[in-house]
Amino acid sequence: MVSTDIPPGRLRVQAGRLQISGNWTLEHHAALKAAVRANRGVTESADETLDLSDLAGLDTAGASLLVELLGAERVKRIRDWAPDLPAERQALLETVAGALETPLTPERRRSAPLADMLVALGERIHALWQQQRQLLGFMGLTLAALTVSLLRPWRWRITSLVSHIHQTGLNAVPIVALLTFLVGAVVAFLGATVLRDFGATIYTVNLVAFAFLREFGVLLAAILLAGRTASAFTAQIGSMKANEEVDAIRALGLDPIELLVLPRLLAMMVTLPILTFVGMLSGILGGAMVCQLMLDIPMVQFIAILQRDIPLNHFLVGIGKAPLFAFLIAVIGCLEGFKVSGSARSVGEHTTSSVVQSIFMVILLDAVAALFFMEMGW
Repeated sequence: MVSTDIPPGRLRVQAGRLQISGNWTLEHHAALKAAVRANRGVTESADETLDLSDLAGLDTAGASLLVELLGAERVKRIRDWAPDLPAERQALLETVAGALETPLTPERRRSAPLADMLVALGERIHALWQQQRQLLGFMGLTLAALTVSLLRPWRWRITSLVSHIHQTGLNAVPIVALLTFLVGAVVAFLGATVLRDFGATIYTVNLVAFAFLREFGVLLAAILLAGRTASAFTAQIGSMKANEEVDAIRALGLDPIELLVLPRLLAMMVTLPILTFVGMLSGILGGAMVCQLMLDIPMVQFIAILQRDIPLNHFLVGIGKAPLFAFLIAVIGCLEGFKVSGSARSVGEHTTSSVVQSIFMVILLDAVAALFFMEMGW
């Protein structure tokens, strides 16, 4: 602590010589600041004209005033022109000079909208690439665990599998049936409206059958399960991850993929083909109702046209896509659950992400499959 009998700091100019003396501390900051501003011009003289030999007390506040008076560059070379000053005061002045020399606010970068847009686009593409790499890696882990599990029947978890089949399949039948029935009615109504101008309303039967056997039956069921079941998988596994239950499973020597992922994956691969079949029947039934009410096509004739004009391969194309869509939806939902970091906000973000990814991948894969089957003539 500086003694109270030490006089306050002073600035004196004598014969071109600047003498700094007294106590340069926070206590005398206001008076010293005024003196510094009044004598700032004399610091343009040479280093030899500065005299710090009578400097009695110095703290950070006083050091900042000396830097303001003498300039940061001059103070940083204080060891050259004031070698007799105590080492701790030299270090204090050099530190304060270095800190004050750095601007408090960084220089703002000039705005370049095109560059910013390209940077944001690159970041999104990189994030998408990393996301797809993680998905492919998780698919590999899941398929490896599934292969090992199939070779060991005593490790099958039948109870968990049946429970997930009930949750993902049986409980989803009413909503899938209702939605596809209404969409089938809409497709038939729109087809009849367009085909009436050409006198070809009878082909509304073919339109509804083609649409639901090849595309709408499996696509609508997959989208419904992506929103209903993939989100449930993510929330369930994410909550377990947040409560450290997944770590407890690993600590017990169990495999979380075998315990948590495989029952959900197999349940989805069982239920989605069944729901696809229900969707096909409901959509065709909705179209048949519109044909009977608006086009005077009785149910017997509707079924006869189906038997005569619709080959079996359309049904096989639609039902064959169901297990692949189920695999994607289940894997994405479980992977997003394992990505949860531990907070409720993270659970919500990854649940939303799983729904968006599942629907996007289902539609993308369906479009690729449609192009493939068209080129193959199937």
